[in-house]
Amino acid sequence: MSQWLPSLGGPAVCAAQALDIVPGADAGPARGVHASGLSLLFRERHAELVRLATLVVGDRATAEDVVQDVFAKLCAKDLLPGPDRDRCLAYVRAAVLNGCRSTLRRRAIARRRGARDLALDVPHESAEDEVILAEDRRRVLAALATLPVKRREVLVLRYWLGLSESEIASVLAISPGTVKSTAARGLAALARKLGEAS
Repeated sequence: MSQWLPSLGGPAVCAAQALDIVPGADAGPARGVHASGLSLLFRERHAELVRLATLVVGDRATAEDVVQDVFAKLCAKDLLPGPDRDRCLAYVRAAVLNGCRSTLRRRAIARRRGARDLALDVPHESAEDEVILAEDRRRVLAALATLPVKRREVLVLRYWLGLSESEIASVLAISPGTVKSTAARGLAALARKLGEAS
């Protein structure tokens, strides 16, 4: 993993060094506990967070940027809320979702101003990606992308990450009742878009 980081420069190298991903990097003694916890969180949950962001923003490259920005900001500002792992993970998930929302807002503004539609830019997929993605999965992801952001977030957190209603309510700062109704409406809309009976 460390082979590609030094070529990136900027925040990626800063985050990688502070997270002790690049060999020989010194995070400093004062930030040792924070950096080791953040490093462990990065190693354990990075792929999961990228997949979460991919489902919300629609493409992997942007999702990786969002997750990288979140970890760089956490590293630079020492923002993790204490040693409780579940609370830290919820905080990071919320930060990733907020980053996704910001990205989607920027895309909407660009569309309104007449810029090319960034939401329709599909990165070139490798032959391996084409084999992995089945037609049914593509249809579901396309239908998911047409849902309003809040419904999409609730469905992704509930059915992809497997979070409980109370955990989703905590991450999105909404009531558990709102989680239930949003999930039900999102599932009904997906079923209609996919032409299935609910």
